Amino acid sequence: MASAEFRPLDEKSLIEYIKATPSLSSKIGNKFDDLTIKEVGDGNLNFVYIVIGSSGSFVIKQAIPYVRSVGESLPMTKERAYFETLALTEHGQLCPDHVPEVYHFDPKMYLIGMRYLEPPHIILRKGLIAGVEYPLLAEHMSEYMARTLFRTSLLYRTTSEHKRAVAEFCGNVELCRLTERVVFSDPYKVSELNRWTSPYLDHDAEAVREDNILKLEVAELKSKFCERAQALIHGDLHTGSVMVTPNSTQVIDPEFAFYGPMGYDIGAFLGNLILAFFAQDGHADEGNDRKAYKEWILRTIEETWTLFQKKFTALWHQHKDGPGEAYLPEIYNKPELQQLIQEKYVKDLFHDSLGFGAAKMIRRIVGVAHVEDFESIKDASKRAACERQALELAKTLLKERRKFQAISGVISAIRKLQS
Repeated sequence: MASAEFRPLDEKSLIEYIKATPSLSSKIGNKFDDLTIKEVGDGNLNFVYIVIGSSGSFVIKQAIPYVRSVGESLPMTKERAYFETLALTEHGQLCPDHVPEVYHFDPKMYLIGMRYLEPPHIILRKGLIAGVEYPLLAEHMSEYMARTLFRTSLLYRTTSEHKRAVAEFCGNVELCRLTERVVFSDPYKVSELNRWTSPYLDHDAEAVREDNILKLEVAELKSKFCERAQALIHGDLHTGSVMVTPNSTQVIDPEFAFYGPMGYDIGAFLGNLILAFFAQDGHADEGNDRKAYKEWILRTIEETWTLFQKKFTALWHQHKDGPGEAYLPEIYNKPELQQLIQEKYVKDLFHDSLGFGAAKMIRRIVGVAHVEDFESIKDASKRAACERQALELAKTLLKERRKFQAISGVISAIRKLQS
């Protein structure tokens, strides 16, 4: 169904829309008598409907032209639905086990129909707050990141293919600008949108704004974010963009996708796991001190990077004589040279990941959008104590990221703050 013009749908008009759209109505066996529709959008930007019938189900996600939690006074491009669809389709082809399938896209209505991730799938962040272990999380997320990042980079593609793909995503300007502002700018200056656990973190927030070395380093990261079209990144790969069960891991919501630095995705995921670690003391109680769970998070952080590095380099070896034009085989033809190149590439990527991860952590503590991991800690002084430790680690990682030679060093730095 191609609509004449954009209009936000509600439950009633959505049924009519589904009836007129074969790619959706076929998913529920064209049966409408027992259909249940529930609006579940808890984010800032979209309406999300779960549609369930006796013969099938799907999710409808519609982008609206303003930030939902603020209202029409803060407009937002609807075109993000187009880029989300592109990214879901591309990443879904590269890693089908960990990306939900797209059934339908309507460019006039900025509407996506996709697979419904049925219960017991929950948002990973909520599982981390509840203290649930996911034994396959590191395995699955390392697989997703290795496949999507390697295969959309010049290690796998020709420069012509890469430029065409970069051009296709260049239009996602507004969401990139939003990231530039809330991650790389606002936390380092006085901004009316910034907030923190006051009065406990007043001094800490001021210290971020007054730290010249921190500002130098974040400027370098912003430059990389804006200028380095390294691979097709998700662009918002935090623990709220992953749905999980003990056996399944699904990456959702890539509406911020564009060609950017690989380390931004890796760092976002690892940084949010570190935030989850530091929040655990605020969720501990007499029945569960969360110590064993904190150890599981640390293992998951370490395993995610270690497995990613292993899988990424395995893909590189597998395709070293392929079409990728980053390192032409005629030039980089000696095994020792290939190893030097690979080691440097991975080391730089590791340091990028630490820097971007740290920037994402800082913005979640003294910027506009916070995380439920901390926000759900009712006692403000306890919450602030958890946030302060996370902030201290983030500042260390951002300023001294090049000193870390391995992920084990990061784990040691985390433990040191807790001792």
